[in-house]
Amino acid sequence: MKPNKTVLVTGSTSGIGLGIARVFAHANYNVVLNGRTKSTLTEKLCHELDQLGNASVQFYPADLSKPDDIDHMMSALPAIDILVNNAGMQHVSPIEDFQTEKWDLILALNLSAAFHTTRMALPHMREQNWGRIINVSSVHGQIASPQKSAYVAAKHGLIGLTKVCALETAETGITANALCPGWVLTPLVEEQIRLRAERSGRTMEKESQALLAEKQPSKTFATPKQLGETCLFLSSDAASQITGTSLTMDGGWTAL
Repeated sequence: MKPNKTVLVTGSTSGIGLGIARVFAHANYNVVLNGRTKSTLTEKLCHELDQLGNASVQFYPADLSKPDDIDHMMSALPAIDILVNNAGMQHVSPIEDFQTEKWDLILALNLSAAFHTTRMALPHMREQNWGRIINVSSVHGQIASPQKSAYVAAKHGLIGLTKVCALETAETGITANALCPGWVLTPLVEEQIRLRAERSGRTMEKESQALLAEKQPSKTFATPKQLGETCLFLSSDAASQITGTSLTMDGGWTAL
C-alpha cells in the first residue's frame, strides 16, 4: 500500500543519506533527494530509486550551507511530512590550526542547515498534526575526539536542537529524534581505509579491523541500510511516543 507521505533526505546522493532514501523509496514513500548540483549521477539515482517502489522520486539541488538556497528549496518542494537532516562534512585539525572558514562551513552545513529546514517544514507538520524530524548526528554528538572541534560542536548542537524541537512539539503528532552512528561503511570511510592501507602496506581487511578496533567494540560497521530502517521505524505509528531521544548505533563505542 502506497504511503501518502513525502520524505526529504538532505545530502542523499551517496553514503548514509542515499541508504536512508533507498529504504524509504522501497517502502513506497515519495522521496526527495538533495545534493549541491544536478548531474547525470543524480538522474541515475532518481531512476534507480523510482524502480524500488510505487511512489515518486525527485532531486532538488541546493547548497545547504547557504540559508537562501535552503529557503528556495523548501519553498519549491511539496509539503514535507518526514524530514531527515543528514547533510554534513568533516575536517580534521588541531584547534589552533583550524581554519576559520572550515569552522564556519561545518557549523553551517552540519547544524544551521537542520535549523533552517526544520523551521520551514514545521508549519505543514503542525497544520496536519503529524510529522517526523530525524537528525543524523553522530557518536561525536555524545563524546569527543581530538582534532574534530567543529564536527563535534555541530553534532552536539544538533542533539540539543533535536531536544528543543521535541519539547516544542510534544503535544502534537510531531516527533523529533537524533541518530548517533559510530563507524558506518560508506564510500568516504572506505577511502579512509584505503589510505590507511597504502600507508601501512597491509590489506584493506586488516585496516578495516584496525579502524574498528580503535573505537567500536562490535568490530562491525553499521550500514546505511540499517540507519534507513531505523528512520523508517521512527516514522511509524509504533514510534509515536519516541521523541527527544538520541538513538545510538555505535557497536558499543559509548559504552566504553
